[in-house]
Amino acid sequence: MSGRIVLRLDRMMVERGRSLNWLADQVGITNVNLSKIKNNRVSAIRFTTLAAICEALDCQPGDILEYEPDEA
Repeated sequence: MSGRIVLRLDRMMVERGRSLNWLADQVGITNVNLSKIKNNRVSAIRFTTLAAICEALDCQPGDILEYEPDEA
């Protein structure tokens, strides 16, 4: 089995000093959906949403996406 992609959005939000409400407004999605992304409760994310998050937080996708290999 392969590893998984983990979202580190919470870490980037802390580094940028941004709240969930602020980012949801900037990205144009609901607080509930952004919370799911932030807490890794999604199996997919649209590239347009990822781009909007990166625009708002002035970061690159690699700053918030991380690959975790499966443990043997």
